[in-house]
Amino acid sequence: SISPLGLPGGVRRAVVAALDHSDRYPDPLCRDLRSRLAQVNGVPEQSILCGNGAADLIYRLALALRPREALLTAPTFSEYAAALAEVGCRIHKWRLPPENGFRLTEEILDAITPELDLLVLCEPNNPTGRTTDRALLERILEKCGACGVLLAVDESFSDFLDDPAGHTLQGALGTRRLFLLRAFTKFYAMAGIRLGYCLCGDAALLEAMRRSGQPWPVSAPAQAAGLAALEETRYAAALRHLIREQRPLLARALEACGCRVIPGEANYLLFFHEDRLLAQKLRRRGVLIRDCSDYDG
Repeated sequence: SISPLGLPGGVRRAVVAALDHSDRYPDPLCRDLRSRLAQVNGVPEQSILCGNGAADLIYRLALALRPREALLTAPTFSEYAAALAEVGCRIHKWRLPPENGFRLTEEILDAITPELDLLVLCEPNNPTGRTTDRALLERILEKCGACGVLLAVDESFSDFLDDPAGHTLQGALGTRRLFLLRAFTKFYAMAGIRLGYCLCGDAALLEAMRRSGQPWPVSAPAQAAGLAALEETRYAAALRHLIREQRPLLARALEACGCRVIPGEANYLLFFHEDRLLAQKLRRRGVLIRDCSDYDG
């Protein structure tokens, strides 16, 4: 699920340069990085919190919010449920029907009630690669606001979309009932560096999240890497072009091999094949695929 172009050159150089200052503690507030993120995203600095990857922020959100009832889709990324279980949250699952290509429909609106504290959506979803219709996302946000439910949208793979700006709900950050999660991990191939950030209009929630973990979550090399990654505009354009070009080619080739392919919009494709030993057979040929049978749903 990581960028096939590897670590950008500018990021590599920034990490190496940052090593000369590794005898010092990193800025616990990530002020330079937050300032640049605010410029890039067009949001106030106080609406941004950085963390040790998206997973760190998922757990911090659970610890700060301590929801009693939460709604998750199935299938989706497993760390949401794991983090919520740590705080004793009761988790409700909204099944995404395989016969509908795992697409979220407006029927979920009926499941958003005042009894819920949190709804988590992954856009595009992991592992299906599907996004929710933008108009439906806006209706979900409106229903969450009316019911007092926090809508958390994980946009860790959104940079791979053909039009990331056209899908995000970032323009609605003025509401306190919206939380957006992003990561440098996938798009900039920085999985080992660990860097993510979230956007939220609820300053009290972000402060509670900051206090819920260790005070230095983002290392100095990671902060330097994030600043450098935000300048890698040519890398970003080349990567989006590559994914946009190769994704349909891979889908058609898989279909020609007898696979049923879900029309994903990210940098990965979920597909089905009748041979349950396919992963082992491909491994012997030096090809690794992600067996998704352990995803709920």
